[in-house]
Amino acid sequence: MAEDEQLDDKPKKKSRLPLIVGLVLMLVLGGGGFFAVYSGLLLAPEVAHEAETMGEAPVMPLPDVAFVPVEPLIVNLVDTSGRGRHLRFQVQLEVPAAHQQEVVAVMPRLVDVLNGYLRAVDVVELENPSALVRLRAQILRRLQIVAGEGRVKDVLIMEFVIN
Repeated sequence: MAEDEQLDDKPKKKSRLPLIVGLVLMLVLGGGGFFAVYSGLLLAPEVAHEAETMGEAPVMPLPDVAFVPVEPLIVNLVDTSGRGRHLRFQVQLEVPAAHQQEVVAVMPRLVDVLNGYLRAVDVVELENPSALVRLRAQILRRLQIVAGEGRVKDVLIMEFVIN
């Protein structure tokens, strides 16, 4: 009797069958889901529709623009310590092709405006990482005033070196 009581006191081992069945089901369902998506059984109509609409999109023609280069400028800058520095600056102007010759005709005025503005800008402001965005906007507005509205569409900064 004493032996029977000792055998009954031992806890029974839990079955690992539910864990194994769960792992097998997880692998099978995961693999099946991957296969369904990969082969196109699921989500295929949306992907096919997107591919069709992208392939049929009409190609828009490029606008009729010309690029007018401006000679490189070297501008003397004086920083707060009194040390002389130089700015090498080169731009190209994006203009409608119909107004290209008109912009080339007023190029000396445009260069004068660029020189005057760049000399007035503080060196500390030019060294700011966001300076090019403000500089481009300021230069574009000044050039549009000098060349006339609708003649200069954009200013493309090709070279901007401070030394």
